[in-house]
Amino acid sequence: MRNVVKPLKGKTMNQFVPKLFDVMKGYSKKQFVNDVIAGIIVAIIALPLSIALALASGVGPEQGIYTAIFAGFVISFLGGSRVQIAGPTAAFATIVAGIVAQNGMDGLIVATIMAGIILIIMGFLKFGNLIRFIPYTITTGFTFGIAVTILVGQIKDFLGLDTSAYTGPTIETLDKLNAVFKCINTFNWQALVVGGVSLAILIIWPRFKKLEKIPASLIAVIVSVIMVKLGMQAKTIGDLYTISSKLPGISIPHVNITMVKNLLPDAFTIAVLAGIESLLSCVVSDGMIGSRHKPNMELVAQGAGNLVSALFGGIPATGAIARTAANVKNGGRTPIAGMVHSVTLLLILVVLMPYAAWIPMPAIAAILFMVAYNMSGWREMISLCKTSPKSDILVLLTTAVLTIVFDLVVAIEVGVVLTALLFLKRMADVTEVKSWKYIGDNIDENNDPDNINLKQVPKDTLVYEINGPMFFAAADKFLDIQTVSGSKAVIVRMRGVPAMDVTALRSLRNIHAVCKRHGAVMILSHVNEQPMSVMEHAGFADEIGRDNFCANIDAALEHAKNIVEG
Repeated sequence: MRNVVKPLKGKTMNQFVPKLFDVMKGYSKKQFVNDVIAGIIVAIIALPLSIALALASGVGPEQGIYTAIFAGFVISFLGGSRVQIAGPTAAFATIVAGIVAQNGMDGLIVATIMAGIILIIMGFLKFGNLIRFIPYTITTGFTFGIAVTILVGQIKDFLGLDTSAYTGPTIETLDKLNAVFKCINTFNWQALVVGGVSLAILIIWPRFKKLEKIPASLIAVIVSVIMVKLGMQAKTIGDLYTISSKLPGISIPHVNITMVKNLLPDAFTIAVLAGIESLLSCVVSDGMIGSRHKPNMELVAQGAGNLVSALFGGIPATGAIARTAANVKNGGRTPIAGMVHSVTLLLILVVLMPYAAWIPMPAIAAILFMVAYNMSGWREMISLCKTSPKSDILVLLTTAVLTIVFDLVVAIEVGVVLTALLFLKRMADVTEVKSWKYIGDNIDENNDPDNINLKQVPKDTLVYEINGPMFFAAADKFLDIQTVSGSKAVIVRMRGVPAMDVTALRSLRNIHAVCKRHGAVMILSHVNEQPMSVMEHAGFADEIGRDNFCANIDAALEHAKNIVEG
């Protein structure tokens, strides 16, 4: 006798074990060296990006480093991926900037803590696999919108504009664009040269394969610092921000019920974005190393990382696809690499952070231009607009425009509602109710009992066929099922009905009531598992009579014949 193994229970328990503990079983000294090297290289890449993304988010440069250090370490330690690198990302820039502008740092801390709690709950409720139900058109649309928002927000620094005399609002994207037009007369050509050189380096440097190990952003920062030190006039980070190299203490925000209510939509948006982007990054990295991540553990880790980041003065964090890919390309294969990346940034913070004050703002703008370009997916946008159905294009463009004109919360809410409505319409369109045509007494000789080629229908019997899901959006179509005076049996063939809801069941009850008034018996043919379950739970199966459920159309016709001849 063979032993029977039951893997499901173990698999369920194992999905909440961090990937770090799985990979340490066969960990080698060689892999440790590779992880350390990869972690250091990724930290060098993350340094200018973390600073740039923090500034784009409306917070100080060191807060981007805090995020990469604390959230990055926790997410690598607890995460469900072997190679995920977490930290601040461009997806959060606009929403974080809006929260800070309206509610200050306390508001951001509260929103990030709530987002962390939501992510942890989502993980333990096993929502990891449900993230894939967010439509691709929505993610593509708001990603493009975020890219445009980031680009517009950096025009001012790239051109060296002086907006101190501008008194209008600068929170929304269109407001920032308006400020650029109003202050264009303060254009600084030297700042543009610094930004242009930085942008050229970011574009050209990666083309040299032998130099790809050295981050282009680091070279752009060094060259721009030298240009300013040699006399080019451009504002630096130190001109606008006070930079501290001290480790942060725990930040306890001032919280009240009104703040929690106001920030809850933002917290949900941060949580959903973090979940989508981190799991997308996991899927990409899985394909690069031939591994499989644990989606629910990854959500729990993202939640814990955001909690810790908020408490130590950071901003929202998630998995960063570009940094994760760099980790893989440089030999990182375990969460140790992500932890080394965070420790390296911690050392840089303590030793080198004061020198970040030298970095010119046009160089930061150039880095963010490249971030916006890389994340925009403009080629995919064009392709979708050319090849997709009109309804999908509508969702795509609506989400993108709302992200740019209003904010991410509005864009996602409207996008999801619009997608749901369009999906319901599509499902309703494919649901049809049709009556059989009666053309004589020819009998089908095919052995398939569900083949409807010329069946013999008993007299005083009506046959209707339903194809597609029976649900509320298609309920009006069930009115096509009618009885006529003198009918003794009405067959409803449901072979093509995969699912039904209570609204459709109510319609069936109404049809059954009409049949009873006319003295006809309703017969249901080939009822699938889910519709049958709905009918049984609602008591409709007993109401209509178990004898009036038939396995196939031949059995239903025979049953109708017996009733008619009764």
